[in-house]
Amino acid sequence: MSRFASCSLGERRFAALVEGDEALPLRHAEELGAATPSEVLANPQLTGERIPLADVTLRPVVPRPGKIICVGLNYRAHVEEGVFDLPEYPALFPKFADTLVAAGAPIALPPESEAVDYEAELAFVIGRDVRRVSGEEALAAVGGYTIANDVSMRDYQYKSHQWLAGKAWARSTPLGPFLVTPDEVGDPHALDISLELNGERMQEANTRLFIFDIPTIVATISEFTPLRPGDVVLTGTPSGVGYRRDPKVLLRDGDRLVVEIAGVGRLENTVAAE
Repeated sequence: MSRFASCSLGERRFAALVEGDEALPLRHAEELGAATPSEVLANPQLTGERIPLADVTLRPVVPRPGKIICVGLNYRAHVEEGVFDLPEYPALFPKFADTLVAAGAPIALPPESEAVDYEAELAFVIGRDVRRVSGEEALAAVGGYTIANDVSMRDYQYKSHQWLAGKAWARSTPLGPFLVTPDEVGDPHALDISLELNGERMQEANTRLFIFDIPTIVATISEFTPLRPGDVVLTGTPSGVGYRRDPKVLLRDGDRLVVEIAGVGRLENTVAAE
């Protein structure tokens, strides 16, 4: 499996090819992102070092993306468990780089919100410059896939018709642990996705249930803004979110979250009060 990571070791930062339990640093790349488009990942130039993964600290898989764009409603069952109509056009909203946290790092539980919720999501990273693309060309723009947990502050999300205030809290969005290349993932529209909270399965679905597939998402976004290497796109969450349960299941200090996506990996984080 072609897996890549953004790592740190002491004060050193580097992008790495991951082989087994070792990190193989890339030359001239301190992180995945704008400097590691698809052509670089297809033929990575390595330093020759082999560093045990246990010795490095993982960073968000793309620590400083130029854009983070999220799809809000992309599974019919999630739409139906809420108060929304089935969308005819993707519901999109942005995040910022400082929302991201690494695999294994704590998710910040802010004191202001009383309704913090989880959202398992497949994410993809753009691998080449594109604008106004569609179909196969849109899918070919994807440089790799990873896992996200779009932790949401529901009370702030619903303060207005714009979701930004509930979706962009600092250190709220785990992204990682690895970037997996498309040739290894296979069909991104046939992946099992699940989330467990403290060992209990809360979300379970398959990406074949997307309302908007990945070419449609890329086409929609690239119509109004250029997409560039390192841009991150979250594809939406399935049903089972805590806020729509009766009674509600909201995140608390000390909770443990695990998101798994077939062919992509496993993302684990704990929740820690600020």
